[in-house]
Amino acid sequence: MLPAKLTSQLSLNVLRRIHYGSCYSSLSSLSNRSIHKERTTGSCPHSDSRALIRLFYSQTAFRPSVRLQNREGGRRPFSVSAAAIVNSAPAAVQPYLRLMRLDKPIGTWLLYLPCTWSIGLAADPGCLPHLGMLTLFGTGALLMRGAGCTINDMWDKDFDKKVSRTATRPIASGEISQMQALVFLGGQLSLALGVLLCLNYYSIALGAASLSLVVTYPLMKRITYWPQLVLGLTFNWGALLGWSAVMGSCDWSVCLPLYFSGVMWTLVYDTIYAHQDKEDDVKIGVKSTALRFGEQTKPWLSGFVVAMMSGLVTAGLNAEQTLPYYAVLSTVAVHLTHQIYTLDINKPQDCWKKFASNRNLGLLLFLGIVAGNLWKERRETLLQNEELPASS
Repeated sequence: MLPAKLTSQLSLNVLRRIHYGSCYSSLSSLSNRSIHKERTTGSCPHSDSRALIRLFYSQTAFRPSVRLQNREGGRRPFSVSAAAIVNSAPAAVQPYLRLMRLDKPIGTWLLYLPCTWSIGLAADPGCLPHLGMLTLFGTGALLMRGAGCTINDMWDKDFDKKVSRTATRPIASGEISQMQALVFLGGQLSLALGVLLCLNYYSIALGAASLSLVVTYPLMKRITYWPQLVLGLTFNWGALLGWSAVMGSCDWSVCLPLYFSGVMWTLVYDTIYAHQDKEDDVKIGVKSTALRFGEQTKPWLSGFVVAMMSGLVTAGLNAEQTLPYYAVLSTVAVHLTHQIYTLDINKPQDCWKKFASNRNLGLLLFLGIVAGNLWKERRETLLQNEELPASS
């Protein structure tokens, strides 16, 4: 929601630019009434501004239109985003979509990517990853991330009210009650169970075992400075599950190093993320690795990167990966090194930028796994061709 103080200063032309032509007559009436009140009484027009905000949201002011008017009066194409999709939904549905963070898909990506790595490594030599499995795990990641966020917000309702970045979350702001959130959580978990039941029995049992981590993670920030470690154990469960879904069981020589690497990766990006809220965390008594490491954050993160890369190399060797995979690993290492070296832990905007860049890093690693797997066929063909003259 836009703050009332900010909205009271918006001119009607600015509102037109945000959504050209939407409920114009109503906006004009409210805006003129607010300006008249301010000029005649000298009072602050915040009450009318709040009414303007309510009308602005309720009358689809943020619903995506085909084209928008820019500052110079020209027109530009509308770019679809997750936030725009959420804002275009019916008003009654929007709080639930925001509760499951559908407007902020970065978390879903970070949960999904370790699944893709595992599925890619499990593919047959020379073959692409199983598209059906990738789709199934993508659906599961969306649902389980939403369920995890719902559980987190139910636990943290009182904390969220005290932090400016989280005060507008649906439960903390009162848009959704605890009972409504509980019912919504049941629906998400039921759908996620449906996805899990599409897998083999080994994977069903393995997937069910992660539920305890999903439920208890939000409590960790109250009792330990290492909640990011528990998040890593939770978010990277797909590194185990993806392989077992394809192969029927885990090859621990591949899955454990991959899982370990994912946990180290989560410690990197979520420590960076936690630096955004460290001042508020101190005030309300919440713990994090950002507070634990303090000014020594960069050396700690560097150690996690070394451990992550060691795990990825081990997983690649045991999965018989090829040159493209290791070439991409070097790029990943450079990216993480640059990310840490240029990080300013005292600038929330920079922390967010570095945190969000990990989605592209994860996608890059997935492409490296796919390319390395396709290269296996070429390598085996070359070996066979070398053996033919010797046998003849």
